[in-house]
Amino acid sequence: MLVVEGLKKTFFRGTPNERKALQGIDLWLKEGEFCTVIGSNGSGKSTLMNCIAGNFFPDKGTIKLNKINVTKMPEHIRARYIGRVFQDPMKGTAAEMQVAENLAMASRRGQRLSLRRSESPELREKFTTMLKELNLGLEDRLTTKIGTLSGGQRQAITLLMATLVKPQILLLDEHTAALDPKTAEKVLDLTEKLVSDNHLTTLMITHNMRDALRYGNRLIMMHEGRIVVDVQGEKKKKLTIQSLLEKFEKASGSEFSDPEALLNAG
Repeated sequence: MLVVEGLKKTFFRGTPNERKALQGIDLWLKEGEFCTVIGSNGSGKSTLMNCIAGNFFPDKGTIKLNKINVTKMPEHIRARYIGRVFQDPMKGTAAEMQVAENLAMASRRGQRLSLRRSESPELREKFTTMLKELNLGLEDRLTTKIGTLSGGQRQAITLLMATLVKPQILLLDEHTAALDPKTAEKVLDLTEKLVSDNHLTTLMITHNMRDALRYGNRLIMMHEGRIVVDVQGEKKKKLTIQSLLEKFEKASGSEFSDPEALLNAG
């Protein structure tokens, strides 16, 4: 479970470029909840995710994962609780290491480092089975260097790595934005399956409004560092792009004649 209370973050404080990125964010995610996040450029989506991940600390407020206060916890320590997939397929994996070696490292997240062998026949068999389920022809490429794979293949493996040891929260930072539409849909379908099968608490930023409506059981929309729309359950299922835009305009006092303006990464 994720609990964010009173989160504030200002960049370039006291300068002409001062920007209030987060202005008192309150957000509670129940265990197993899959929440998509959308908003216009500069709305605070990425800042919120980076605060949760520990890339930087908020100025005020608290962040708790399953009652553990991680607000000021260093990123490398906090990482034991978090699975994350980035927009860039080149991030999140070691390009010069084999597929099996990357998966083996991920399987030991949260454990103490040691000199014992991290791979075993049992693990390799497990990895082969997992990769076969992706239907991307990767089950016979355990010894292939990750850096030689396509973006979609690499992103699919990164998803497996992020969920191999069940994280307390899975953070998806526009993880299909760099992929072609067909590949992006495959990765999103895989995402939905992994989240559902493992009952993962998930926060997914997307620039695609249709994906935000299609995936997950909750949707929040941000604007100028605040959450202005929060819809879940049956109400989310009934949402359309038009009705979502209307909710945004009512909550924010802003009008968007061009819906695409709402979909820029921010």
